[in-house]
Amino acid sequence: MTTTRYTARPIAPSALRELRVTDDAGRPTAPFPDTEGGAPLRCCLRRSEPGERIALVSYAPLRRWAAQTGAAPGAYDEVGPVFLHAEPCAGPAAGVLPFTDAHRTVRRYSAQGHILGGRLVGEPAAFEEALTEAFDDPAVALIHVRAVEYGCFLYEVRREVGEGSN
Repeated sequence: MTTTRYTARPIAPSALRELRVTDDAGRPTAPFPDTEGGAPLRCCLRRSEPGERIALVSYAPLRRWAAQTGAAPGAYDEVGPVFLHAEPCAGPAAGVLPFTDAHRTVRRYSAQGHILGGRLVGEPAAFEEALTEAFDDPAVALIHVRAVEYGCFLYEVRREVGEGSN
């Protein structure tokens, strides 16, 4: 029997190296000490702690994915703000769906990088259902989880298929 497992993906290390110098809007990165904490870090998929050095950069998740896959997202190619550690970090904890503590949008994309739909998720327990529903559609190649308040990209989810049972 085949099972589907969902993986929350942080920004790739190669992209992080680039973003820590120049962001996807062409601006130099300007790290700063986080005095308050709580910023959603896309490098390790956790919230920042007070005193950590972080950066707010412009990031184009679909553009970078399209460059790897040959997709052509057209007008869906967008650039938005993300927080990350100013220096390399340990990355995320395995098997965790982060930032489920508030309303989020689960946005579906095709292999061409076009939006196929979305769903508002309001409860942490509803994330698994929303991901299952999205990936039940074979046309869905990847998902972006986004903040409702600002529409910011939080992380990408891809399906991983393996042997076993649910």
